Parts: sequence; C-alpha cells; structure tokens
Amino acid sequence: MPGSPVSIGCAVLLSPGAAGPPDSGVISSVLQTVVSAAGLPLATAGSLCQMVNSVSGVPYVLPIGPGGSTSVTIAGQPLVRIGDLIPSGPGVLTVLGPPAAPFITDSGAP
Repeated sequence: MPGSPVSIGCAVLLSPGAAGPPDSGVISSVLQTVVSAAGLPLATAGSLCQMVNSVSGVPYVLPIGPGGSTSVTIAGQPLVRIGDLIPSGPGVLTVLGPPAAPFITDSGAP
C-alpha cells in the first residue's frame, strides 16, 4: 500500500498482540541517520517500537520486522510508510500515522 514515510512518534498497532488482543504503541527509535524529512529521521525496517501489552499493561520493545516499501530502501532497509502491514514479532504491525512528511508519497508496492 503506497503512503507517506513515518518517523518517531508514529502510532502502530500489533495484531494479534503478545497476549492475544491487539497491542498499541509508537515508533520510539529510528536507527538509520542517513535520510530525514522535515528534520525527522525516516523509519525503516529494524526501527524500534515501544508497545504496551493490552492485557497486562506491561510495556515492551518490538523491532519492526522485515517489510515495508519494495521501491525505496535506506541503508539497505525498506522504508516504513503509513498503511504498511509488516510481519513483526507475534503478529502483523499496522502503521497508522501521522506521517513524517505528508508532502512525500512512496507509490511503490508493499
């Protein structure tokens, strides 16, 4: 699904979550420092999400799994965009937004 790139603070949803029901969280750390938009580093596969277990309330860190844009890579990792569905941990991570740069759209396939 084509969409705008995301960065730190972007909301994500993991379904199913660690205990079954979906867990919510945000992108908390972007490991690449090569490309930024509007002053924010763009998230790639391998960026870290701070998640909250929906059953127990316990926070945990989840790396974004292998997936994202097939047409744009940064330092060898696929760009993460709004609307991407990326297999991560025990489920599929849905990238919700907001975008880091709404004026940029990657129209490549997921």
